[in-house]
Amino acid sequence: MPEGDGVPRETPSPSVVPESPVEVPVEAVARVFGDRADRAATYRELLATAGVERGLIGPREVPRLWDRHLLNCAYLGEVIDQGSSVIDLGSGAGLPGIPLALARPDLQIRLVEPLERRYTFLREAITELGLRDQVAVARGRAEDVRGEFSALVVTARAVAPLKTLYGWALPLVVTGGHLVAIKGRSASDEIAAAGETLRQMGVTAAPEVLSVGPDDGTGTTVVRVARGHGPLRAATAPAPPGAAKRRPGKGNRR
Repeated sequence: MPEGDGVPRETPSPSVVPESPVEVPVEAVARVFGDRADRAATYRELLATAGVERGLIGPREVPRLWDRHLLNCAYLGEVIDQGSSVIDLGSGAGLPGIPLALARPDLQIRLVEPLERRYTFLREAITELGLRDQVAVARGRAEDVRGEFSALVVTARAVAPLKTLYGWALPLVVTGGHLVAIKGRSASDEIAAAGETLRQMGVTAAPEVLSVGPDDGTGTTVVRVARGHGPLRAATAPAPPGAAKRRPGKGNRR
């Protein structure tokens, strides 16, 4: 399956974008985006032009924008309830938030992105696509918007391993909501590595690994984590390798 993680967030702007044939999966685009398929095509062009020129999308990704990016992200809607509020954390060039908005007009989505040039691109794209009534943008990191914004669903793609992402994303999820992260073949390994972090935060539900989209190998692997209804605790960061251990109540000896 295409992997959501491992996709470069930005690439130095090339002088020439390689010309490659672009196959448009017409049936899939019509099925997923419906009467917004033309807007999805406009967004794809924005990524292929301004997105590449500004270093937000690698030029080698251009021939794969439909399958690997737009559709791959839009399939997320299969595991999000009707009318949900959504925060797309570390949105980058708008993935997965903008394809999700185009495919699901019932969702209210806030894109959160700390870097100014990505933030500027997102604002321009939302205006160009006519999504200002559905999609908003906030500039900042997760900790910057914590306490100001929250949502029933927080999405993320190529942001961080789950061990780190839990601490950033789950405090933005309202009780009873979910973190929904696009992952690839590493999903099960990441879940295992992050188990202690989740336990320390007081989240008791086991993460789910879900497959959304077609069953022909072009779908998307998703990790969904239920926030639960109890209070969240801060996870304890591991001590740096080689850090000296001190006995409680004992001062340093010279």
